[in-house]
Amino acid sequence: MDEEQEPTGQRSKLIKKILLGSAATAALVALVGVSYWTVTCPCEGRPGFVLLGESQDEVVTDWGFANEVALCQIQISINLRPHSVNLNCMATPEGDLFLSCSFGDRKYWCPRVESDHRGRLRLDGVVYPVVLNRVTDTSELDASWTARILKLQKPAVQAVQPGAGSPPPLDSERPESWWTFQVQSRAG
Repeated sequence: MDEEQEPTGQRSKLIKKILLGSAATAALVALVGVSYWTVTCPCEGRPGFVLLGESQDEVVTDWGFANEVALCQIQISINLRPHSVNLNCMATPEGDLFLSCSFGDRKYWCPRVESDHRGRLRLDGVVYPVVLNRVTDTSELDASWTARILKLQKPAVQAVQPGAGSPPPLDSERPESWWTFQVQSRAG
């Protein structure tokens, strides 16, 4: 046997080590990627996974403070998998909270929200257990649309949404393609 040739058994052991090392590296990269995604998203147009943050388990009866928060994040379960997105939320003068969703029928998550759909809402790093219900009543849609328009007039909200342009005029009409969901707090 030529001394320069490596025996077949040693070569296959080397190949196995290389394959195992590659698989371990790929698994580590995937774990780091999923961890990073979980901590940083939802971000811009990409959905996220689990919303992390301080838990608020007491029931909220007045969501008026949500109008001081430029961006809301909602997490729902779809097919037993957490799915979270960034969106606008707005409170009415009575303290009722609504989520804003333009072209709801085109979104992945909107059509999948069922009656009394449990979820989690994150505002300024605090996570609240909630229940969502789609609003179809015209007067409720109009009230939440008005709350949305008023919230978008706030300079703090505009500063967090660069590129969104000018806030809509106060007399903007609600588009038929706009969906909204009422958010109700629930005990954690």
